[in-house]
Amino acid sequence: MVKRLLIGLGNPGPDYVGTRHNVGFSVLDRVALHEGLLFESPASLVRSGALEGYGGKRSFVAARSFDPDVLLVKPTTFMNLSGEAVAPLVAWAGVTPADAMVVYDDLDLPLGRLRIRPSGGHGGQNGMRSIIDALGTNAFPRLRVGIGPASTDAARYVLGRFDEDEQVEIDISVAEAAEAALDWLGHGDVDGCMARFHSRWSQGADA
Repeated sequence: MVKRLLIGLGNPGPDYVGTRHNVGFSVLDRVALHEGLLFESPASLVRSGALEGYGGKRSFVAARSFDPDVLLVKPTTFMNLSGEAVAPLVAWAGVTPADAMVVYDDLDLPLGRLRIRPSGGHGGQNGMRSIIDALGTNAFPRLRVGIGPASTDAARYVLGRFDEDEQVEIDISVAEAAEAALDWLGHGDVDGCMARFHSRWSQGADA
């Protein structure tokens, strides 16, 4: 049975590809590419046995690895309703929220800065707010990818795309975030993952 879930947040559809709010999707795409996995519809996964017995809401695409036995999930509910996709999958897998890491964009971190935490609030991020409400707890790990503060209206900013220079930096951060996510998927040790990667990420950056 699935041991851990890695959930990337974003908005579905071509109009949102490459936007700041879809950084979580970008990290999961990188993880899937590294592992040679493809995202599939719930119906396809149920037919193949990868989601055997799943009867919850099917507003997501997912990719399953069996070594280690983990599930990569991208909700397709739109950001503000992410919890509707996540909570049924956590229940189906029979894991605790501590075994579900969420990867998402954060306005409060400078562009490209990465942070892992074992728990915490939503910080105004509506996808995280939805997941916390749906799970009834904030005690689950999260990997935050900084997109920098909004210079204009926040809602407009997160739905915008990175400029050329920003894209170079965010591509590096997405690759580093994927490496950290893969590390966590392998053993589920959030504290160890934080110790290994935070020291690396802090080199040459402000604390």
